[in-house]
Amino acid sequence: LNIRRKIGYLPETVPLYDEMKVKEYLKFIAQVRGLNKKKTKERMQEVISSCGVQEVLNKSIEELSKGYRQRVGLAQAILHDPEVLILDEPTTGLDPNQIIEIRNMIKRIGEEKTVIFSTHILGEVSATCNRILIINNGKIVGEGTPQELAEKAKTREVIYAKIKGYKEQVLSKLQEMKGVARVKVKDQEDDRIFGYEIEPEDDLNIDLREHLMRAIPHWGWSILEITKKEATLEEVFRELTK
Repeated sequence: LNIRRKIGYLPETVPLYDEMKVKEYLKFIAQVRGLNKKKTKERMQEVISSCGVQEVLNKSIEELSKGYRQRVGLAQAILHDPEVLILDEPTTGLDPNQIIEIRNMIKRIGEEKTVIFSTHILGEVSATCNRILIINNGKIVGEGTPQELAEKAKTREVIYAKIKGYKEQVLSKLQEMKGVARVKVKDQEDDRIFGYEIEPEDDLNIDLREHLMRAIPHWGWSILEITKKEATLEEVFRELTK
């Protein structure tokens, strides 16, 4: 029980009492959590403001949209001011605007508390978390920052270049270029415009983009796009859970 008092929890399916009004429900949760009248008033004001439920305080929970139900669920989870907040798929089923609102709330809470955020939506992980654990078959297979995970998964950044020129000629020149480890065709726009992924050599301590910007026009072709692509969390996840 002492441990539970330090934890706030929001499951994927928010267990709310539909027949209650929002204000009534939050007061009930405060009673369940053992808050006195003064603390209840203080915490109610704080969570109502931070979770943005002022407009629906006197509405029945059954009338609320999915986004507001998530807000109320988050409010009950932090009402007793826990040290640790556990969230399970908190943005599932929300529209893009609601996702951004919930994500910002989680970030604000995370500035003061430990938030454990469980999800399969890796875009949410990238946008919300500063430390990641990847679990496969019940075992932790990756842990750390996105950069640390990329290094463990042995996924490296590549240069993406969209070049206007004959594919075989461009491939041949790129593969011969100093500092290039591997090249592959990524996509095609038309008969002469292709996108290439160019992987630099391991010990290269220069930015290969600068050399490409000089060499490709020198060879008589046009660069339509060039950018450095870091390994995505999806790629890291696939590599670590093979």
